[in-house]
Amino acid sequence: MRATTSLKHILARRQAVSVPGAANAMFARVIEDLGFELVYVTGAGIANMHLGAPDIGLTTVTEVAAAVGAIADAVALPLVVDADTGFGNAVNMVRTVRLLERAGAAGIQIEDQVFPKKCGHFAGKDVISQEEMVGKIKAAVDARHDGDLQIIARTDARAVEGIDRAIARGHAFIEAGADVTFVEAPVSIDELARIGRELPVPQIANIVFGGKTPDPGRAQLAEMGFAGVLYANAALQAALKAAYDVLGALKSEGSLASVTDRLASFEERQRTVDKGRWDDFEKRYRSRS
Repeated sequence: MRATTSLKHILARRQAVSVPGAANAMFARVIEDLGFELVYVTGAGIANMHLGAPDIGLTTVTEVAAAVGAIADAVALPLVVDADTGFGNAVNMVRTVRLLERAGAAGIQIEDQVFPKKCGHFAGKDVISQEEMVGKIKAAVDARHDGDLQIIARTDARAVEGIDRAIARGHAFIEAGADVTFVEAPVSIDELARIGRELPVPQIANIVFGGKTPDPGRAQLAEMGFAGVLYANAALQAALKAAYDVLGALKSEGSLASVTDRLASFEERQRTVDKGRWDDFEKRYRSRS
């Protein structure tokens, strides 16, 4: 089964499947190794880890496509790719979808923020008109070569115009051809329930540690009808905390002796990056002369 079709079927179950985020191929390999069904290629994570910058629209489509290509080479799981605002207008959206589809995306998430966008849980966001976003969705739908490539239309209007307008935008996005919708940053369980109840296509929730949306847990989100639940930067935040703890100990103590329990073993690191497979390639293709 193609990755696009697999993603379509997984989301159609509406079982609130957990979708961890990966900013790079190694995090994606951990996600696959642990048995998750999907990987979310996080735009915020790419900005944070590749650029050392905040999620404020600084990445380019080619940087994101390069990350998607590397991740697609490393894992077999379907990739849901954060494409921000499509990196421009509706014409740019055509190139963005074609580029990310070729790179290995099974689903492409686009949003209605004014460019340059901000993290969905930052203050000071603004959104483009509903009409402009509808045009961008239509461009995305027309640009895909594989009809099962999932176009996931996100609205950030909750923080700008309120939950009623955000849900209204969701309906307009569905009419424009979006396969899945995503109302970003609802602030209560009641708002989450409304989204799941009132929008007819599969829905995405985004749970950000320290963010605006409460986390009722997978079981309750499934009862509400959500299809997928993003934990976009849980791995990144865990790695950042561990890096500060371990390197802080190294700086203060001049040794790793007190933090060895925080470190993956040499063997575990090599297993995670599948070194044995590359060793087999080396043996297979080694010159016999």
